[in-house]
Amino acid sequence: MKRREFITLIGGAAAAWPLAARAEQPMMPVIGFLGGGAPDAFAHVVGAFRQGLYETGFAEGQNVTIEYRWAEGQYDRLPELVAELVGRPVVVIVATGGDVGVRAAKEATTALPIVFTSGSDPVAAGFVSSLNRPGGNLTGVSLFVSVLEVKKLDLLRELVPTAAVIGFLLNPNNPRADVDTADMQAAARALGKQLLILKAGSENDLDAVLTNLAQQRVDALVVHTEPFFLSRRDHLVELAARHSIPTIYGLREFAAAGGLISYGTKLSDSYRQVGIYTGKILKGEKPVDLPVVQPTKFEFVINLKTAKALGLEVPSTLLARADEVIE
Repeated sequence: MKRREFITLIGGAAAAWPLAARAEQPMMPVIGFLGGGAPDAFAHVVGAFRQGLYETGFAEGQNVTIEYRWAEGQYDRLPELVAELVGRPVVVIVATGGDVGVRAAKEATTALPIVFTSGSDPVAAGFVSSLNRPGGNLTGVSLFVSVLEVKKLDLLRELVPTAAVIGFLLNPNNPRADVDTADMQAAARALGKQLLILKAGSENDLDAVLTNLAQQRVDALVVHTEPFFLSRRDHLVELAARHSIPTIYGLREFAAAGGLISYGTKLSDSYRQVGIYTGKILKGEKPVDLPVVQPTKFEFVINLKTAKALGLEVPSTLLARADEVIE
């Protein structure tokens, strides 16, 4: 063999080595992330989810890939979006689109592990067999949302005791709407208050509903906890301020945006736990062996600046119970 031919042969083989090595490298696992709201509004909790992944040894873009799908509050799109994820090479699905998203994921696959956040009782909803032994391919975090709606009503009554008519703003597309409405109506009757049901499933609905509050003589407002409203929190808070309606929300994010008060689960903690469970599943654990996590801490936040703007005197008993007071 001539020297030049030998060098060409070796050079060609050497050039092929990196390609062959790359071909043999295992692909990074892919997580399918399903969200019911908008990506910008949920960026902080996605960060908490990534933190949970990191604590189990996974970093997006380094040793794991995440495919995101967002419904932007259009819950009827969730089945289509989860079908897209199932059609991709994902190894686990994270279902955070409210109970509609969890149900869509459950109906889409019985083979892929699913880690969820659920606003209702996941056993009663049929997502798991029990909290300690979920069974099937689902596990996750229960946010206790439905249980806390009545508590929000009671806190608002303490802050605005003279309120005779209290509005309950909900998204009629939320599967918990009817059940939570019935619970709130019973609680309002027990407190001697009139509850006015207000429905908004789109941006235009929000404007119309809150603009008409004064005409309907609504003295205060409870906002149902759900992804669509969280995605529109700045707009909701602005409308409540414009019409001088004392309002309680279910998540700290609203009070931080200027809302009057909030009471509910610490959302970042829940999403971090979802990240931890997702990482454990990537390492080989099964959903059936991971109990559904229930929150142990609830945040009560008061925005004193907003209270003063509304001319409200916050009772010292409420201030003493608050986890955070924004001034």
